[in-house]
Amino acid sequence: MLERIIFNILSFSLFIIIFFKIIRKNDTIYVVPLVLEAIGIAIGLIEILIGRYLGTFIRVITYVLAIALPLAIILLERYGINFSELLYIFLAKVCYFFKNNKKSKQLLLNLINKYPESYNGHRLLAQIYEKEGGMRKAIDEYVKAIDINKKDYDSYFKIAELLENLGKKDEAIQMLNNLIHIKPDSFKASKLLGKLLIEQENFKEAINVYLNALKYNNDSFEIYYNLGIAYTRINDFKNAKSCYEKAAAINALNYKGFYNLGLISMLYDDLDEAEKYFIEGIKVEDTEPESCYQLSRIYVIRGEKERAINYLDRAINLDSSFAEKAAKDPVFVTIERYIPKNINKQIRKKSTMTNSEKLVKKHLEDTYLLVGKISKNDLKNMNISKEKDINIHREEREN
Repeated sequence: MLERIIFNILSFSLFIIIFFKIIRKNDTIYVVPLVLEAIGIAIGLIEILIGRYLGTFIRVITYVLAIALPLAIILLERYGINFSELLYIFLAKVCYFFKNNKKSKQLLLNLINKYPESYNGHRLLAQIYEKEGGMRKAIDEYVKAIDINKKDYDSYFKIAELLENLGKKDEAIQMLNNLIHIKPDSFKASKLLGKLLIEQENFKEAINVYLNALKYNNDSFEIYYNLGIAYTRINDFKNAKSCYEKAAAINALNYKGFYNLGLISMLYDDLDEAEKYFIEGIKVEDTEPESCYQLSRIYVIRGEKERAINYLDRAINLDSSFAEKAAKDPVFVTIERYIPKNINKQIRKKSTMTNSEKLVKKHLEDTYLLVGKISKNDLKNMNISKEKDINIHREEREN
């Protein structure tokens, strides 16, 4: 009997406290625990009225609803945790899980209307807007989340990503610079910032970003590979080669950088090293035709005609455009008659290369062709100059 008296006094006291919370906060969400508490109290009163013990399970339910639940709410709020916010967030997540986005957003809007400083409310609402494609609304909510929690670095990054998707790359770069200034070890921010700077052809700035990132993550395949791309675009082939090799050492699986390494070796006139890299390049679908073509060029230069013809055929079978390219390439003059003409157009498989990867590949190919032309022109000019000297000397002797 004493237990039931203590239970009723305590449960009624907690009921009154929760009731006054509703009045003080003007927040009807507290009606939910209040109703549950009332059910617990009612069960306790029924036991007293009928004078029967309803079982252990019912007794546990009674104590949970009438004592444990309101006491937990009071303790949470005593330590600065808003029960109302927790419940709104929970219900919003449940609605979102069951694909009821409209109800989920409405619950969150109600929450931030009552509690404008609800960090979790703004952030969850931003995530829902983002998944729905409402990028501008998502940005607004992420900004509000950052205003509340200045250390929410993930939201900084999310805003930058969304700005990039909206085509506002300058604003994305500014946001990422701010983030890296605050948190220099942010790997995601460094990667995205470097990528955007390369796209805008600000290669030296991209290099600085990547070098800074290596201070915090010196075994990143992506950083070394992208750093190689940036160095290539400013014609710093020595550093580019070093970065590509480090990237290959970290992850050689499906590595597109082997083709770039082969071209750099060609620039240094190291055919043996170039051959080694192009052989690796043919194992990668995106660079297989190009690698076959370059191997064919190497074997022509070495006088290995049969191997040259085989690799050229392989390149043309993968991408028929190499037939026309080979026909215009003076290197293939000795095997010109083996280059097929009027062949059926063979469209290669769709490339998975990024635009930056395609541009750096083209840059290296163009640079190699340019270096070759310069060398030939220099040689031609030297021969002309030599002939002039001989003619002048001959005329002087005849006179």
